[in-house]
Amino acid sequence: MFRRIPLLLLLAACQTRSSVPTQSQAIPPTTSPASMSHGEAKVDNPAVPLGRAADAPPRSTIRAHQIRLRSVHVAHLVAPGVVFEAWTFDSTVPGPVVRVTVGDTVHFTLINGAPIPHSMDFHAAELAPSRAYVNVMPKDSIHFSFVARVPGVFMYHCGTAPAALHIASGMYGALIVDPVIPRPPAREFVLVQSEFYFAPTHDSAGPRSLGWQKMLDLAPDYVVFNGVYAQYAAHPIPVEPGELIRFYVVDAGPNRVSSFHVVGAIFQRVFVDGNGPPQLGVQTVSVPVGGGMIFETRLAEPGLYPFVSHSFADATKGAVGVLRAGNPAGSASH
Repeated sequence: MFRRIPLLLLLAACQTRSSVPTQSQAIPPTTSPASMSHGEAKVDNPAVPLGRAADAPPRSTIRAHQIRLRSVHVAHLVAPGVVFEAWTFDSTVPGPVVRVTVGDTVHFTLINGAPIPHSMDFHAAELAPSRAYVNVMPKDSIHFSFVARVPGVFMYHCGTAPAALHIASGMYGALIVDPVIPRPPAREFVLVQSEFYFAPTHDSAGPRSLGWQKMLDLAPDYVVFNGVYAQYAAHPIPVEPGELIRFYVVDAGPNRVSSFHVVGAIFQRVFVDGNGPPQLGVQTVSVPVGGGMIFETRLAEPGLYPFVSHSFADATKGAVGVLRAGNPAGSASH
């Protein structure tokens, strides 16, 4: 015979049970990695690798570009002690930054050095995907050309189905198309935001593989700029107070919007995709997945200025960096 349990006792039992942390209930940290506001990662931390400098390549002076990329599967260091089995263009995550000018011709060749099919999709190109964005078999290649007509900053990526798998594995990069009349001189940086999703493993020291279900559930382990967790907080980017700073920001995803923000600054101008009239005097702008924007700002005084995705779960997972303006006194690290 079933015994009735009073409702108040049942509710108390449920509340007690729910208050006990489970594997899916992470306990938030109570200490701050850095002493400043929005210091989501430790500053000046040699333990974190610097995967690549954020500096943009210089404006091109040629009109015809021979671009050759090779698809390769390699081990990629995401964070200290965290290695991911990545799929790449030219062995880097993201792939190399390409920079051209409106009216330039891009002659592109993709060589597939990987054991599975891959392809290329340039968001800056206007051509038939059924002709150019086709699967390239292992040990094969493809060649096509296009003229860059629209200025801005654009994503490129592998489009082989399922495209989310290939992008989440590391096959993406940024292409800058400069206007014919140059933009004002500035310190220029390229940031590609992306996510890493890991499959469960019993070998915490071994390479991590992609977690397909985590990717479908939009639950990344890391959200990063230019392929490495918090690398530009660990190695702040030096700039000068008052100088014009220009960010070319691409959100490779495959899932998370980048709510780009510089703490302590206001964007003087933001160009959606880098074209058309700018937005003026804005604090935070969301870069959509697969999109790109150009941000311009000046830092008012010497100091440390974090830049983040203002979706702070993502900043906590690594979408954070720091601009070091001048030679500020003191330190932001503990």
